[in-house]
Amino acid sequence: MREFVHADQLKGHQAVVVGAGRSGIAATRLLLKLGAQVRLLEQGSKNIQSFEDDHLVQVIHGEHKAEYFLGAQLVVLSPGIAKSRVRSLIPQDVQVISELELASWFVSKPMIAITGTNGKTTTTTLVGRILEHSGHKAFVGGNIGTPLSEYLLDHDQAEVLVLEVSSFQLQNSPSFHPQVAVLLNFSPNHLDYHESMAEYLEAKLSMFARLDTRDLAIVPLAMRQELEGRNFTQASRTYFVGTNRFQCPGLPGAHNQENLEAAYLASRFFGVSVDEAQAAVRDFASLPHRLETVLEYQGVIFVDDSKSTTIDSVLAAIKSQDRPIHLLAGGIFKGGDLRLILPVLQEKVRAIYLFGASREIFEEAWQDFDGSLTWDATLEAAVVRAATQAQTGDCVLLSPATASFDLFANYKERGRAFQQCVRRWAGEKSCG
Repeated sequence: MREFVHADQLKGHQAVVVGAGRSGIAATRLLLKLGAQVRLLEQGSKNIQSFEDDHLVQVIHGEHKAEYFLGAQLVVLSPGIAKSRVRSLIPQDVQVISELELASWFVSKPMIAITGTNGKTTTTTLVGRILEHSGHKAFVGGNIGTPLSEYLLDHDQAEVLVLEVSSFQLQNSPSFHPQVAVLLNFSPNHLDYHESMAEYLEAKLSMFARLDTRDLAIVPLAMRQELEGRNFTQASRTYFVGTNRFQCPGLPGAHNQENLEAAYLASRFFGVSVDEAQAAVRDFASLPHRLETVLEYQGVIFVDDSKSTTIDSVLAAIKSQDRPIHLLAGGIFKGGDLRLILPVLQEKVRAIYLFGASREIFEEAWQDFDGSLTWDATLEAAVVRAATQAQTGDCVLLSPATASFDLFANYKERGRAFQQCVRRWAGEKSCG
């Protein structure tokens, strides 16, 4: 563990960490390193790891209660816990922050922070790849993989920190200040968490307000009019679009050209050239469950885009394919107008196979769809139906446009289930 400048600022303080996932555990460990006492609250029944200074940690399971926050000088919320769920339990004078905010107080190296409704993980990973390829030692983490607190405690110091940051984190990060801030896109999402689209956008833009004239804001050209009207940052601004200047077969679709362009522009701030960026991304493969080709069987390709949890992401997935599509969709719908993509469905999708929750929402929105639209209770049944009906030259695409929590623990489990179903079906056909 490294030593921290001004580490004594939290010594003897009482902190409360809400949520014992990886982020909450990392925040607890960092607070202990800084000399704080911690109450770690976890509503679920998961087993909590032991801590080196466990005499300073009180672990409390079950429903959150106001008494658990008494005496606290600081509350750290895990990303999936909305402040509105616990605000009434916390004394008004207590500061409520994210794990990202806490860790950022002790970061001295430059940070690139990437947010947006879609494409954050791909773009963050691309930036890390480009920087490493061009000779910079980069850390990649934040909302993906390694929390920033965990980096501070366990990792060798990097030259540049590349962080995926979510609206959940940014909403509770009042002083988080990267040197490069990237907004990839913005569309309806997380309206089960945020009170409104306006609140969701404000959370995304909050870090831009703290940039100064030495920093860089990278934002989509499509949002220029709206953003210019807000005067949202003092930093230099670069508006981007997809340019097709980067050749990367592993990242198909116009949306990935936008991700590639944003990744390059963020890396360029640290002296990376176009040629260096191209060399770094040429062999980059799609990340798991993001337009990942599972297999091809008798001329039909099966594509896992389980990470697709929004309307915009399923639209991008459909546009990325040049074959007739058999679309698998369904799950916990997070908001937006599904009718807006009906023209693209009519043009590129041969049949739609709904599964799981939100059946009524999809069926009402897509009732004018010209092709076949069916529903199955399980993903497996929908996969078998789609695979059976697909013909040579077609694509069976899992791009649910929803959260996965009706049938699965997360999008990764949903994607793995899809891949298992596909391989099992293809294996049985081959044996038959």
